[in-house]
Amino acid sequence: MFLLIASALLFILYSAVIIFYNRSWQAMPHFTRTATTNEPIKFSVIIPARNEEKNIGRLLQSLQQQKYSKDLFEVIVVDDHSEDNTAAIASAFFAGGSALLQGGVKSGADAVNSYKKKAIETGIAAAQNEWIVCTDADCIVPENWLENFAAFIQEKNPVFVAAPVCLIPGYTFGTGESKTAVYIFQSLDFMILQGITGASVYKKVHSMCNGANLAYRKDVFYEVNGFKGVDDIASGDDMLLMHKIWKKYPENVAYLKSQEVIVQTNAAPNWNQFFNQRIRWASKAKYYDDKRIFAVLMLVYLFNLSFLVLLVASFFSLKYLYLLIFLWIAKTLIELSFITSVSMFFKNQKLLRYFFFFQPLHIAYTIISGFLGSFGKYEWKGRKVK
Repeated sequence: MFLLIASALLFILYSAVIIFYNRSWQAMPHFTRTATTNEPIKFSVIIPARNEEKNIGRLLQSLQQQKYSKDLFEVIVVDDHSEDNTAAIASAFFAGGSALLQGGVKSGADAVNSYKKKAIETGIAAAQNEWIVCTDADCIVPENWLENFAAFIQEKNPVFVAAPVCLIPGYTFGTGESKTAVYIFQSLDFMILQGITGASVYKKVHSMCNGANLAYRKDVFYEVNGFKGVDDIASGDDMLLMHKIWKKYPENVAYLKSQEVIVQTNAAPNWNQFFNQRIRWASKAKYYDDKRIFAVLMLVYLFNLSFLVLLVASFFSLKYLYLLIFLWIAKTLIELSFITSVSMFFKNQKLLRYFFFFQPLHIAYTIISGFLGSFGKYEWKGRKVK
Protein backbone atom coordinates (compact mmCIF):
# COMPACT_ATOMS: atom_id res chain seq x y z
CA MET A 1 0.00 0.00 0.00
CA PHE A 2 2.84 2.38 0.83
CA LEU A 3 4.34 1.93 -2.65
CA LEU A 4 1.00 2.67 -4.29
CA ILE A 5 0.47 5.84 -2.25
CA ALA A 6 4.06 7.04 -2.73
CA SER A 7 3.92 6.47 -6.50
CA ALA A 8 0.59 8.30 -6.77
CA LEU A 9 1.89 11.23 -4.70
CA LEU A 10 5.06 11.55 -6.79
CA PHE A 11 2.99 11.47 -9.97
CA ILE A 12 0.67 14.21 -8.72
CA LEU A 13 3.58 16.46 -7.75
CA TYR A 14 5.42 15.75 -11.00
CA SER A 15 2.28 16.49 -13.03
CA ALA A 16 1.82 19.80 -11.23
CA VAL A 17 5.39 20.82 -12.08
CA ILE A 18 5.04 19.88 -15.77
CA ILE A 19 1.70 21.69 -16.07
CA PHE A 20 3.31 24.78 -14.51
CA TYR A 21 6.19 24.67 -17.00
CA ASN A 22 3.78 24.18 -19.88
CA ARG A 23 1.59 27.14 -18.96
CA SER A 24 4.63 29.34 -18.28
CA TRP A 25 6.25 28.48 -21.62
CA GLN A 26 3.04 29.21 -23.52
CA ALA A 27 2.47 32.45 -21.61
CA MET A 28 5.94 33.78 -22.41
CA PRO A 29 5.71 36.20 -25.35
CA HIS A 30 7.92 35.88 -28.41
CA PHE A 31 10.35 38.75 -28.63
CA THR A 32 10.06 40.89 -31.76
CA ARG A 33 12.92 43.17 -32.65
CA THR A 34 12.03 46.84 -33.17
CA ALA A 35 14.06 49.84 -34.27
CA THR A 36 15.89 51.69 -31.52
CA THR A 37 17.75 54.96 -31.21
CA ASN A 38 19.63 53.99 -28.05
CA GLU A 39 23.40 53.76 -27.82
CA PRO A 40 24.45 50.61 -29.72
CA ILE A 41 25.47 47.55 -27.71
CA LYS A 42 28.99 46.24 -28.20
CA PHE A 43 29.65 42.51 -27.79
CA SER A 44 32.63 40.27 -27.21
CA VAL A 45 31.79 36.76 -28.40
CA ILE A 46 33.78 34.23 -26.34
CA ILE A 47 34.36 30.76 -27.80
CA PRO A 48 36.32 28.23 -25.71
CA ALA A 49 37.57 25.54 -28.08
CA ARG A 50 39.40 22.26 -27.61
CA ASN A 51 39.91 19.75 -30.42
CA GLU A 52 37.19 21.29 -32.60
CA GLU A 53 38.82 21.18 -36.03
CA LYS A 54 35.66 19.63 -37.52
CA ASN A 55 33.41 22.40 -36.21
CA ILE A 56 35.21 25.68 -35.52
CA GLY A 57 35.29 26.83 -39.14
CA ARG A 58 31.54 26.38 -39.50
CA LEU A 59 30.87 28.49 -36.40
CA LEU A 60 33.24 31.28 -37.43
CA GLN A 61 31.67 31.34 -40.88
CA SER A 62 28.24 31.88 -39.30
CA LEU A 63 29.69 34.71 -37.20
CA GLN A 64 31.10 36.36 -40.31
CA GLN A 65 27.57 36.34 -41.75
CA GLN A 66 26.09 38.33 -38.87
CA LYS A 67 23.94 41.25 -40.00
CA TYR A 68 25.03 43.19 -36.93
CA SER A 69 27.64 45.84 -37.66
CA LYS A 70 31.15 44.36 -37.60
CA ASP A 71 32.28 47.44 -35.69
CA LEU A 72 30.06 46.48 -32.78
CA PHE A 73 31.40 43.04 -31.95
CA GLU A 74 34.63 41.12 -31.65
CA VAL A 75 35.18 37.37 -31.71
CA ILE A 76 37.60 35.76 -29.27
CA VAL A 77 38.45 32.09 -29.68
CA VAL A 78 40.29 30.66 -26.70
CA ASP A 79 42.18 27.57 -27.81
CA ASP A 80 42.19 25.31 -24.78
CA HIS A 81 45.39 23.39 -25.60
CA SER A 82 43.91 21.61 -28.62
CA GLU A 83 45.73 18.57 -29.95
CA ASP A 84 44.46 19.00 -33.51
CA ASN A 85 44.23 21.82 -36.08
CA THR A 86 41.65 23.93 -34.20
CA ALA A 87 44.01 26.88 -33.72
CA ALA A 88 45.26 26.83 -37.31
CA ILE A 89 41.74 26.79 -38.73
CA ALA A 90 40.58 29.57 -36.40
CA SER A 91 43.56 31.79 -37.14
CA ALA A 92 42.66 31.84 -40.84
CA PHE A 93 39.40 33.65 -39.99
CA PHE A 94 40.81 36.40 -37.85
CA ALA A 95 41.37 39.99 -38.86
CA GLY A 96 40.62 43.38 -37.33
CA GLY A 97 38.63 43.19 -34.11
CA SER A 98 38.96 39.48 -33.44
CA ALA A 99 41.53 37.36 -31.66
CA LEU A 100 42.81 33.85 -31.14
CA LEU A 101 44.15 33.25 -27.65
CA GLN A 102 45.91 30.36 -26.00
CA GLY A 103 44.06 29.79 -22.75
CA GLY A 104 42.77 27.34 -20.22
CA VAL A 105 45.07 24.97 -18.40
CA LYS A 106 46.98 21.95 -19.62
CA SER A 107 45.50 18.58 -18.68
CA GLY A 108 46.33 17.59 -15.15
CA ALA A 109 47.97 20.91 -14.26
CA ASP A 110 47.63 21.69 -10.57
CA ALA A 111 44.70 19.26 -10.31
CA VAL A 112 42.44 21.66 -12.20
CA ASN A 113 38.96 20.22 -12.66
CA SER A 114 37.23 22.93 -14.71
CA TYR A 115 39.23 23.58 -17.84
CA LYS A 116 36.41 25.31 -19.70
CA LYS A 117 35.90 27.97 -17.00
CA LYS A 118 39.61 28.80 -17.16
CA ALA A 119 39.36 29.24 -20.92
CA ILE A 120 36.31 31.51 -20.60
CA GLU A 121 38.07 33.61 -17.95
CA THR A 122 40.98 34.09 -20.36
CA GLY A 123 38.60 35.31 -23.06
CA ILE A 124 36.73 37.68 -20.75
CA ALA A 125 40.00 39.18 -19.49
CA ALA A 126 40.90 40.05 -23.08
CA ALA A 127 37.41 41.28 -24.05
CA GLN A 128 37.16 44.95 -25.03
CA ASN A 129 33.37 45.32 -24.96
CA GLU A 130 30.69 45.72 -22.32
CA TRP A 131 28.70 42.57 -23.09
CA ILE A 132 30.02 39.01 -23.13
CA VAL A 133 28.22 36.56 -25.41
CA CYS A 134 29.09 32.89 -25.02
CA THR A 135 28.68 30.01 -27.42
CA ASP A 136 30.45 26.70 -28.07
CA ALA A 137 32.80 25.77 -30.89
CA ASP A 138 30.48 23.06 -32.23
CA CYS A 139 27.59 25.47 -32.77
CA ILE A 140 26.08 27.51 -35.61
CA VAL A 141 24.59 30.94 -34.86
CA PRO A 142 21.82 32.57 -36.95
CA GLU A 143 22.51 35.73 -38.95
CA ASN A 144 20.28 37.94 -36.77
CA TRP A 145 21.70 36.56 -33.52
CA LEU A 146 23.50 39.64 -32.23
CA GLU A 147 20.94 42.06 -33.64
CA ASN A 148 18.26 40.45 -31.52
CA PHE A 149 20.43 40.31 -28.43
CA ALA A 150 21.15 44.03 -28.81
CA ALA A 151 17.48 44.95 -29.27
CA PHE A 152 16.42 42.77 -26.34
CA ILE A 153 19.06 44.28 -24.04
CA GLN A 154 18.07 47.81 -25.00
CA GLU A 155 14.39 47.11 -24.40
CA LYS A 156 14.52 44.94 -21.27
CA ASN A 157 17.68 46.21 -19.58
CA PRO A 158 18.85 42.82 -18.23
CA VAL A 159 22.31 41.96 -16.91
CA PHE A 160 22.10 38.28 -17.91
CA VAL A 161 20.25 36.79 -20.88
CA ALA A 162 19.59 33.09 -21.53
CA ALA A 163 18.50 32.05 -25.02
CA PRO A 164 17.34 28.90 -26.87
CA VAL A 165 19.49 26.09 -28.25
CA CYS A 166 18.55 23.14 -30.45
CA LEU A 167 20.35 20.25 -32.08
CA ILE A 168 21.46 20.64 -35.68
CA PRO A 169 18.61 19.20 -37.81
CA GLY A 170 18.97 15.68 -39.10
CA TYR A 171 22.19 14.04 -38.11
CA THR A 172 25.10 14.65 -40.41
CA PHE A 173 28.05 13.12 -38.56
CA GLY A 174 28.94 10.56 -41.20
CA THR A 175 25.39 9.28 -41.74
CA GLY A 176 23.89 11.72 -44.22
CA GLU A 177 20.49 12.97 -43.11
CA SER A 178 19.34 9.73 -41.50
CA LYS A 179 17.84 10.06 -38.05
CA THR A 180 19.48 7.61 -35.67
CA ALA A 181 17.90 6.46 -32.42
CA VAL A 182 20.45 8.38 -30.36
CA TYR A 183 19.71 11.56 -32.32
CA ILE A 184 15.93 11.20 -31.96
CA PHE A 185 16.17 10.46 -28.25
CA GLN A 186 18.45 13.34 -27.37
CA SER A 187 16.47 15.75 -29.57
CA LEU A 188 13.31 15.00 -27.59
CA ASP A 189 15.18 15.23 -24.31
CA PHE A 190 16.88 18.47 -25.37
CA MET A 191 13.61 20.10 -26.35
CA ILE A 192 12.08 19.31 -22.96
CA LEU A 193 15.12 20.80 -21.21
CA GLN A 194 14.88 23.94 -23.35
CA GLY A 195 11.21 24.36 -22.57
CA ILE A 196 11.88 24.01 -18.85
CA THR A 197 14.74 26.49 -19.16
CA GLY A 198 12.62 29.15 -20.82
CA ALA A 199 9.65 28.67 -18.51
CA SER A 200 11.71 28.71 -15.31
CA VAL A 201 13.66 31.85 -16.25
CA TYR A 202 10.54 33.66 -17.44
CA LYS A 203 8.72 32.91 -14.19
CA LYS A 204 11.91 33.44 -12.14
CA VAL A 205 11.43 30.16 -10.28
CA HIS A 206 15.00 28.92 -10.68
CA SER A 207 18.19 29.47 -12.67
CA MET A 208 18.66 27.49 -15.87
CA CYS A 209 20.50 28.22 -19.12
CA ASN A 210 22.75 26.61 -21.73
CA GLY A 211 26.32 27.80 -22.22
CA ALA A 212 25.92 27.57 -26.00
CA ASN A 213 23.70 30.68 -26.04
CA LEU A 214 23.86 33.25 -23.28
CA ALA A 215 25.05 36.79 -22.63
CA TYR A 216 25.98 38.85 -19.60
CA ARG A 217 27.58 42.16 -18.76
CA LYS A 218 31.32 41.99 -18.29
CA ASP A 219 31.28 44.27 -15.25
CA VAL A 220 28.64 42.10 -13.58
CA PHE A 221 30.79 39.00 -14.16
CA TYR A 222 33.57 40.65 -12.17
CA GLU A 223 31.14 42.11 -9.64
CA VAL A 224 30.10 38.58 -8.58
CA ASN A 225 33.75 37.45 -8.70
CA GLY A 226 33.26 35.42 -11.86
CA PHE A 227 33.61 31.69 -11.29
CA LYS A 228 35.17 32.06 -7.85
CA GLY A 229 33.54 29.56 -5.52
CA VAL A 230 32.52 27.26 -8.37
CA ASP A 231 35.83 27.13 -10.23
CA ASP A 232 36.69 23.68 -8.87
CA ILE A 233 33.53 22.17 -10.37
CA ALA A 234 33.99 20.60 -13.81
CA SER A 235 30.65 21.77 -15.22
CA GLY A 236 28.47 24.80 -14.49
CA ASP A 237 30.12 27.61 -16.45
CA ASP A 238 26.56 28.56 -17.35
CA MET A 239 24.00 27.75 -14.63
CA LEU A 240 26.24 28.18 -11.59
CA LEU A 241 27.37 31.57 -12.86
CA MET A 242 23.79 32.49 -13.73
CA HIS A 243 22.68 31.81 -10.17
CA LYS A 244 25.48 33.95 -8.73
CA ILE A 245 24.29 36.82 -10.91
CA TRP A 246 20.62 36.13 -10.08
CA LYS A 247 21.33 36.48 -6.37
CA LYS A 248 22.73 39.96 -7.04
CA TYR A 249 20.21 41.01 -9.71
CA PRO A 250 17.07 38.83 -9.33
CA GLU A 251 14.93 41.11 -11.51
CA ASN A 252 17.48 41.51 -14.29
CA VAL A 253 17.93 37.91 -15.44
CA ALA A 254 15.85 37.25 -18.56
CA TYR A 255 15.09 34.72 -21.28
CA LEU A 256 15.10 35.75 -24.94
CA LYS A 257 12.37 33.71 -26.64
CA SER A 258 12.89 34.24 -30.34
CA GLN A 259 13.36 31.84 -33.23
CA GLU A 260 15.86 34.31 -34.67
CA VAL A 261 18.36 33.61 -31.89
CA ILE A 262 18.19 29.81 -31.77
CA VAL A 263 21.74 28.49 -31.72
CA GLN A 264 22.22 25.04 -33.24
CA THR A 265 24.65 22.59 -31.68
CA ASN A 266 25.95 19.14 -32.55
CA ALA A 267 24.18 16.06 -31.31
CA ALA A 268 26.30 13.50 -29.50
CA PRO A 269 27.32 10.97 -32.20
CA ASN A 270 26.79 7.85 -30.06
CA TRP A 271 25.28 6.63 -26.82
CA ASN A 272 28.58 6.69 -24.94
CA GLN A 273 29.21 10.36 -25.68
CA PHE A 274 25.57 11.20 -25.00
CA PHE A 275 25.72 9.65 -21.52
CA ASN A 276 29.06 11.32 -20.85
CA GLN A 277 27.49 14.67 -21.71
CA ARG A 278 24.42 14.13 -19.54
CA ILE A 279 26.49 12.86 -16.62
CA ARG A 280 28.60 16.01 -16.93
CA TRP A 281 25.44 18.12 -16.83
CA ALA A 282 24.05 16.17 -13.87
CA SER A 283 27.34 16.42 -11.98
CA LYS A 284 26.73 20.07 -11.09
CA ALA A 285 23.38 19.34 -9.42
CA LYS A 286 24.90 18.63 -6.01
CA TYR A 287 26.65 22.01 -6.12
CA TYR A 288 23.52 24.07 -6.76
CA ASP A 289 23.19 26.90 -4.32
CA ASP A 290 19.75 27.35 -5.90
CA LYS A 291 17.64 25.14 -3.62
CA ARG A 292 14.59 25.75 -5.81
CA ILE A 293 15.98 23.80 -8.73
CA PHE A 294 17.48 21.14 -6.46
CA ALA A 295 14.00 20.39 -5.09
CA VAL A 296 12.63 19.99 -8.63
CA LEU A 297 15.54 17.76 -9.66
CA MET A 298 15.00 15.59 -6.59
CA LEU A 299 11.29 15.24 -7.39
CA VAL A 300 12.02 14.30 -11.01
CA TYR A 301 14.64 11.78 -9.94
CA LEU A 302 12.41 10.13 -7.32
CA PHE A 303 9.48 9.97 -9.72
CA ASN A 304 11.58 8.23 -12.36
CA LEU A 305 13.12 5.97 -9.72
CA SER A 306 9.62 4.87 -8.74
CA PHE A 307 9.31 3.17 -12.13
CA LEU A 308 12.32 1.00 -11.34
CA VAL A 309 10.90 0.17 -7.92
CA LEU A 310 7.55 -0.74 -9.47
CA LEU A 311 9.28 -2.92 -12.06
CA VAL A 312 11.04 -4.90 -9.32
CA ALA A 313 7.83 -5.10 -7.27
CA SER A 314 5.89 -6.40 -10.28
CA PHE A 315 7.81 -9.69 -10.00
CA PHE A 316 5.97 -10.23 -6.73
CA SER A 317 2.56 -8.82 -7.64
CA LEU A 318 0.95 -8.00 -10.99
CA LYS A 319 -0.83 -4.97 -9.53
CA TYR A 320 2.51 -3.13 -9.58
CA LEU A 321 2.97 -3.96 -13.24
CA TYR A 322 -0.46 -2.51 -14.01
CA LEU A 323 0.44 0.62 -12.05
CA LEU A 324 3.74 0.91 -13.91
CA ILE A 325 1.99 0.74 -17.30
CA PHE A 326 -0.62 3.26 -16.16
CA LEU A 327 2.06 5.70 -15.01
CA TRP A 328 3.99 5.23 -18.28
CA ILE A 329 0.90 6.28 -20.25
CA ALA A 330 -0.07 9.03 -17.81
CA LYS A 331 3.46 10.48 -17.79
CA THR A 332 3.43 10.62 -21.58
CA LEU A 333 0.06 12.36 -21.70
CA ILE A 334 1.05 14.95 -19.08
CA GLU A 335 4.26 15.78 -20.93
CA LEU A 336 2.79 15.66 -24.44
CA SER A 337 1.15 19.10 -24.43
CA PHE A 338 4.35 20.67 -23.12
CA ILE A 339 6.73 19.07 -25.61
CA THR A 340 4.27 19.72 -28.44
CA SER A 341 4.30 23.45 -27.69
CA VAL A 342 8.10 23.51 -27.40
CA SER A 343 8.56 21.46 -30.58
CA MET A 344 6.39 23.94 -32.49
CA PHE A 345 8.73 26.74 -31.41
CA PHE A 346 11.73 24.74 -32.64
CA LYS A 347 9.80 23.51 -35.73
CA ASN A 348 10.53 19.88 -34.94
CA GLN A 349 7.09 18.35 -34.41
CA LYS A 350 7.86 15.28 -36.54
CA LEU A 351 9.86 13.72 -33.72
CA LEU A 352 6.78 13.55 -31.48
CA ARG A 353 5.77 10.27 -33.10
CA TYR A 354 8.60 8.59 -31.16
CA PHE A 355 7.86 10.22 -27.82
CA PHE A 356 5.80 7.45 -26.20
CA PHE A 357 8.19 4.66 -27.20
CA PHE A 358 11.28 6.38 -25.82
CA GLN A 359 9.74 6.89 -22.37
CA PRO A 360 11.29 3.74 -20.80
CA LEU A 361 14.71 4.73 -22.10
CA HIS A 362 14.25 8.27 -20.81
CA ILE A 363 13.35 6.97 -17.36
CA ALA A 364 16.36 4.66 -17.30
CA TYR A 365 18.75 7.37 -18.48
CA THR A 366 17.46 9.83 -15.87
CA ILE A 367 18.15 7.33 -13.10
CA ILE A 368 21.60 6.33 -14.40
CA SER A 369 22.89 9.81 -15.29
CA GLY A 370 21.59 11.26 -12.03
CA PHE A 371 23.40 8.59 -10.02
CA LEU A 372 26.67 8.73 -11.94
CA GLY A 373 26.57 12.52 -12.03
CA SER A 374 26.65 12.50 -8.23
CA PHE A 375 29.15 9.72 -7.65
CA GLY A 376 30.96 8.91 -10.88
CA LYS A 377 33.59 10.34 -13.19
CA TYR A 378 33.32 11.13 -16.88
CA GLU A 379 35.46 12.06 -19.85
CA TRP A 380 35.25 15.43 -21.59
CA LYS A 381 37.41 16.52 -24.51
CA GLY A 382 39.86 13.71 -23.82
CA ARG A 383 40.21 14.62 -20.13
CA LYS A 384 39.07 12.66 -17.11
CA VAL A 385 37.13 14.86 -14.68
CA LYS A 386 34.91 14.29 -11.69
